Amino acid sequence: MKNAAQRVIPPAAAPTSSWWRGATIYQIYPRSFLDTNGDGIGDLPGILEKLDYVGSLGVDAVWISPFFKSPMADFGYDIADYRAVDPLFGTLADFELIVTKAHSLRVKVIIDQVLSHTSDQHAWFEESRQSRDNPKADWYVWADARPDGTPPNNWLSIFGGVAWQWEPRRG
Repeated sequence: MKNAAQRVIPPAAAPTSSWWRGATIYQIYPRSFLDTNGDGIGDLPGILEKLDYVGSLGVDAVWISPFFKSPMADFGYDIADYRAVDPLFGTLADFELIVTKAHSLRVKVIIDQVLSHTSDQHAWFEESRQSRDNPKADWYVWADARPDGTPPNNWLSIFGGVAWQWEPRRG
């Protein structure tokens, strides 16, 4: 049996209409939605538990914020593995149940794919930072220090301090 990640609509069979125009889309931030295991953090089983209610609201789709494997430095938006569910939120089997249940309610499932940045623990970033000439060397924006060794700009990180740091492995 295929899992949810393998049960995608082939491009040729994908809907051609802009169904989302005028659609009611209910965003779910898993971390704060419903905690079913008592750890104080919402989880995928919590989403599953409330899907009947969400469906009864007449929504066309649920948009689920990131639940992928992450070090959680950016509340899950710093993805370390796009193909794994963070254990904090549950399992891939939990997600498969959500998809199955939502589709039985005629509710589409949209997952928030944060493709514009990854965690510094993602395999792509780890490879990119190793040198200037590896296959993923240019997958991220890298900047050299100024001649005096200081950061190339004055950008601050939203997490505090400067946004740039030297990566010696890139030479």
